Formats: sequence, C-alpha cells, structure tokens
Amino acid sequence: MGIEQKTGNMGVVTTTLEQVVNWSRTNSMWPMLFGLACCAIEMMAAQAANYDMSRFGMELMRASPRQSDLMIVAGRVSRKMAPVLRQLYDQMPDPKWVIAMGDCASCGGVFNNYAIVQGVDEIVPVDVYVSGCPPRPEALIHGIMTLHEKVKQEKLNQWK
Repeated sequence: MGIEQKTGNMGVVTTTLEQVVNWSRTNSMWPMLFGLACCAIEMMAAQAANYDMSRFGMELMRASPRQSDLMIVAGRVSRKMAPVLRQLYDQMPDPKWVIAMGDCASCGGVFNNYAIVQGVDEIVPVDVYVSGCPPRPEALIHGIMTLHEKVKQEKLNQWK
C-alpha cells in the first residue's frame, strides 16, 4: 500500500518560492515585548485566550530581540527610551517589521512636549500604524492582518 492510496488523488500543487517564503514569514512572526504604557495592557489582552494571537503563529511574545522579527511599540516613547528602542531594533534579524500601536506611538498623542517622541517613526521605520487611545485588541489584530498582507506582497530580492 503506497502513499497514493492513503492520501487519495491530491493532484499537483504548484507555487513560487516567493509565495512559500512569504507564507512562512506571515505564519511564524514572533513579536517582541515593547510595552511602554497603557497600550501594553491591550497588547497583552490580544495575546490572551479571548483574542488568541496564537492562531496567527504568534505563540508567545519574545523578550529577546534576536529571537523576534516583529516589534510592536505600544505606548509613548520618551526621548530617554528612544536610543534603547533603536538599539533593540538594530539587534533584530532581517527581515523585521514594526507596528506602532496607539496614538502615542504613532504621533505623540496628547503628550505634545519635549520629553516624548512625536511618533516612533522618528526612531525606526514603521510598517503599520494602529490608531486608538488605547486601541482595542481587535484593532491590533487588524493591524497584524494588514502587516500580513504587506508581507505577502514582498519580493525576495528586497532582502539582500
């Protein structure tokens, strides 16, 4: 009895290497912990059982930048924290992506002063912005799905 009899007539599957690589990247993103304020509570709620980010391949949040490829900046970034954020981003392996979660991370929010960075895109390149103060877990999951669509369109020659 061969494998053909056990699996049935499955036919032939054809795809491109780019599609397989991008599929594997979207289904195995490991986010890094970077919760700075109240948005971090909503990020933790998105990981909990009610919303379950594990269904997208994000089993757990990583505390090490060398084991993660997605940085979710949740909350306000102070000028003192900005060099640390950049150093952690630089330590992440390529390819890497960034989600700015909340109004404070996106544009400084209600904190329009010298101590708060007016948008984390001054420090690291941002791929997806999630709006809200604080955004609900559904909004973060929508941002992750938006990032997945962006990653699925990437070409292999972009990551030299």
